[in-house]
Amino acid sequence: MNWSLPPLSSLAALLIGYALGSIPFGLILTRLAGTQDIRSIGSGNIGATNVLRTGRKGLAAATLLGDALKGTVAVLLANWLLGPEAALLAALGAFFGHLFPVWLGFKGGKGVATFLGVTLALAWPAALAFVAAWLAVAFVTRFSSLAALVASVLTVLVAFLIGSPQTGLLLAILAALLWFMHRANIRRLLEGTEGRIGKKG
Repeated sequence: MNWSLPPLSSLAALLIGYALGSIPFGLILTRLAGTQDIRSIGSGNIGATNVLRTGRKGLAAATLLGDALKGTVAVLLANWLLGPEAALLAALGAFFGHLFPVWLGFKGGKGVATFLGVTLALAWPAALAFVAAWLAVAFVTRFSSLAALVASVLTVLVAFLIGSPQTGLLLAILAALLWFMHRANIRRLLEGTEGRIGKKG
């Protein structure tokens, strides 16, 4: 694909993605449910894994769904309005929006669900590979972070195999950012102090 998207359209795609990606579903849903500020417990993260630490599995599932779908919607909307090149930029914008939402002082989540959501819209077989890998690693190890890290790498490989080079490259960039956001988790995994799924704190 030869990049031909005009600068204003490129900016619009990024802004569409960022605006949708920056919606903090974890924070919104926990506040509506009357729980304590999700940023004050566990890792302080606004994602589904930390929401699960409240003991509210339904809220955690809703957060996961919301964080994933905002990425999917951003990509599909940009593709519909501006075309496939815009869809890639919207995916990037949505991911950055989740990681660095302006509404929360640029302190957001780690991007796992949103990574899955944009992948679903860009290359759905790669998204299925992500889910399969995450479930397998999480079931064996009970480490959500490790499952996400392994799944993200597999997703990129599958995307390059079945998708366009641009899609594979974009997902590789997002996966690298995802790994960066999990740097503290990686350190705890190496030290043997990472928390396991189902345990609070």
